[in-house]
Amino acid sequence: MDLAGLKVMVIDDSNTIRRSAEIFLGQSGCQVLLAEDGFDALAKIADHNPDVIFVDIMMPRLDGYQTCALIKKNPRLASTPVIMLSSRDGLFDRARGRMVGSDEYLTKPFTKDSLLKAVAQHAGRSSAT
Repeated sequence: MDLAGLKVMVIDDSNTIRRSAEIFLGQSGCQVLLAEDGFDALAKIADHNPDVIFVDIMMPRLDGYQTCALIKKNPRLASTPVIMLSSRDGLFDRARGRMVGSDEYLTKPFTKDSLLKAVAQHAGRSSAT
């Protein structure tokens, strides 16, 4: 899996999850952008235009569903793959994620393999502008 140079954003209020993702993605050559909530992420997304975005569902202030909906409503970002992260593997969470435009759903704790596989699978679908 050659992921070198891909910009991947991880939005999660858990420092442990952010650090794990940063290590896994960094080892694969990805440029990693971190945000601890939706507001923090939206400012960084506009500046960095990531290729793939992972967003935690349960966050303070602006949750993952709201963050995903805002990303997908922006015409410049609408084609950017958004992968929801949740510690619950529920049908309701998956369905609600799809309703706001998420491309996939990953259950936490994720493995290095599942994280990199999701990036590789979705990176080709983001706009290369």
